[in-house]
Amino acid sequence: MTFGFLSPLYTAVSWIIVQFHSLYSNVFRFDPDGGWAWGLSIASMVVVIRICLIPLFVKQIKATRAMQAIQPKMKAIQERYKNDRQRQSEEMMKLYKEAGTNPFSSCLPILVQAPFFTALYGVLAKVAKGHDIGVIHGDLLLSAGKAHIFGAPLSATFVSSGETSVKIVTAVMIILMSLSQFITQRQLMTKNVDLTVKTPFMQQQKMLMYVFPVMFAVMGINFPVGVLVYWLTTNVWSMGQQLVVIHNNPTPGSKAFQHRQERLKKAGRLRPDGTEIKGALWGMLPPSKAAIEEAASAAAVVEESVRASRQQPRRQTKAQRQQGGAAQVTEEAPAEPAEDAVPAESGAEPAAKQTAAKAGGPKQGTRQQPKRGGQRPKKKS
Repeated sequence: MTFGFLSPLYTAVSWIIVQFHSLYSNVFRFDPDGGWAWGLSIASMVVVIRICLIPLFVKQIKATRAMQAIQPKMKAIQERYKNDRQRQSEEMMKLYKEAGTNPFSSCLPILVQAPFFTALYGVLAKVAKGHDIGVIHGDLLLSAGKAHIFGAPLSATFVSSGETSVKIVTAVMIILMSLSQFITQRQLMTKNVDLTVKTPFMQQQKMLMYVFPVMFAVMGINFPVGVLVYWLTTNVWSMGQQLVVIHNNPTPGSKAFQHRQERLKKAGRLRPDGTEIKGALWGMLPPSKAAIEEAASAAAVVEESVRASRQQPRRQTKAQRQQGGAAQVTEEAPAEPAEDAVPAESGAEPAAKQTAAKAGGPKQGTRQQPKRGGQRPKKKS
């Protein structure tokens, strides 16, 4: 039976499952037809594939962080050139080139993983239906068909099975699968996201935190038990892998990064510039005592210089205050005006009134009667 260009992957995946089944059956003495032998074989095969894909996972993390870091600049370019699509595209490509990333960099590892997971899903689906695939055929296929996990056959699904026990087992596995997916995404959002930058990328991740578990739960009712084992193992591996990344290499600016810096500072493994003092074997071994002492002395020098720079302005300010106080004491006080002094304007006003009175002018406060026209003055007798 041919499977097109995925045929080599189907063969490789089925071969790995058979090898682990032989290991658990012959070495660990599990029942060859039992669910534990086949279930652990599926889980072990998932672990092997995920270990091989660790370099791609690391590359995906770096690409995702780079895209997250340039989100504010991308938004600014979109706002600035919202009416010029061509100029906007040119500026975006220039930004990607400067940052050394692009949107496809974070998606490329997922695309590379897709054929492996598709082949794995295809093998499990064919085995669950009793069809030959790869190196699983004949007695091995019959053995896989007899395998049960907690009373549920590997080929059983929540929808197709009418037994209550099978529905309970599949429902529990679906819940665990969705819950592990939610926990993995939530710990990424709450611990390993730069809180100093608010971008649409964060909103998308927050939305996916709820969308993916619901989507897995809806699709899970049609998954065979063997496929549920695969997805559950994958999610648990992703959750553990994410915890390791958050603990050892968190995103700068996140809560996990702050906690890591505090741990390194307490352990004396933090340089003054904020970088970690790593040991041999790519940091797997603890750093030497000499390196820690050197970093501690450098930190002490930096701390002393900072303390001195803070104290120097205070001393200068105190000296300036003393100098200013002495100058204020020696300065002459301004003369106070006499209480009986009369302003010039107020003294000039009475003098003007006296002059006007001597000249026979009208008294202040009296009103002159206008003379009638044509009237002669009376003669004195």
